[in-house]
Amino acid sequence: MADKTRDEDVAFIKALAELLRENDLTELHVKREYAESDWLNVRVARQIMAAPVAMQAAAAAPAAAPVSAAPAAATAETPEDPAQAPGAVTSPMVGTVYLQPEPNSAAFVSVGDKVKEGQTLLIVEAMKTMNQIPAPRSGTVKRILVEDGAPVEFGAPLMIIE
Repeated sequence: MADKTRDEDVAFIKALAELLRENDLTELHVKREYAESDWLNVRVARQIMAAPVAMQAAAAAPAAAPVSAAPAAATAETPEDPAQAPGAVTSPMVGTVYLQPEPNSAAFVSVGDKVKEGQTLLIVEAMKTMNQIPAPRSGTVKRILVEDGAPVEFGAPLMIIE
């Protein structure tokens, strides 16, 4: 009898995990009572992946030099949120970023390149459609904040042009 209950519990937990995934939930908590002193208490949770750029910044922060005045000076020069930086180019949609027009070809732009307004900076693939992202202004590419093939969210900073 115990094995049957265990098998049913495993199936129940798998069903909860599927429900979590299908409905884009982050957590479910269910208490299933069998008898007065016999129950199953289940919490199924998943972590939502942050944009890769945010994860890289978070991972780099703890590895920084010991606390001193130098990190404060570096922070004053560079805003914490690249999306708020002057000249930030943000993603107009959710999708996957590609820095070159096709695999094994040269990137559209590199750090230090001068670009003209309307020039293609990169591609964001959304729903099997390749969307060219144009430069909103002329200037110089100061930073590229995403990696080729990385997923991006709407409004995520892609690069900085000054």
